[in-house]
Amino acid sequence: MPIYAYCLLAAGTVLWCLPFVLARTRHRDPSQLDKRARWGIALQCVSYSLLWQGRFWERHPQGWHFALATAFFTLACGLSWTGSRALGRHLQLDAALDRAHRLVQSGPYGFVRHPIYTSMLCVLFGTGILIAPLYLLAPAALVFLAGAEIRMRVEDGILAARFGEQFAAYRHNVPRMLPFIGRLKAFTP
Repeated sequence: MPIYAYCLLAAGTVLWCLPFVLARTRHRDPSQLDKRARWGIALQCVSYSLLWQGRFWERHPQGWHFALATAFFTLACGLSWTGSRALGRHLQLDAALDRAHRLVQSGPYGFVRHPIYTSMLCVLFGTGILIAPLYLLAPAALVFLAGAEIRMRVEDGILAARFGEQFAAYRHNVPRMLPFIGRLKAFTP
C-alpha cells in the first residue's frame, strides 16, 4: 500500500479522535447509567478489526479510493469536532445522564440524533475503502450498524425516560444517523 494511504489513515484517525482526547469533561456521578450500551461498543470494535483481516499491505488504492476515503474522513472529523463541542460536559463513553443533563439539539444534533456514531461510520468507510476488500467491508459495516443500533436504543431509551415529550418531538423531527435518508420509516423507529 502506498505511503500516502497510510498517511491518510493516520491523519484521519488522529484528527477524528482528537476532540475526544481534548475534551475536558468532569465526570459526575450519573443519575442514570445503562451499561448495556457497552455491548454495542464491543461490536463496533469488532467491526473495525474486521477491516484489517485482509492483506491490506498489498492493496494499491486507486485515485478514486483515495478521494472517497478523504471525503469520509473529512466528514467524520467535522462531525466528531462539532458533535463533541455541542455535547460539552455531557460527553462520555457510557450511556448515562447526570442530574444537570440537558437535551442537546444544537450543532450536528440538529440534523441527526447520533452524529458521533455517524462520524464513526464514516471512519469505518474511509478506512475500509483504503485497506479492505468488499468481502470484509460489507460485514464490518453490518457489525458496526448492529453495535450502533444497540447503543442508540439504549441512549434513546434513557433520553426518552428523562425528557419525555421534548425527546419525543426531537425524535420525530430528527433522524437517527443519516440525514435525509434517515427520515424514512425504516431508519427511525
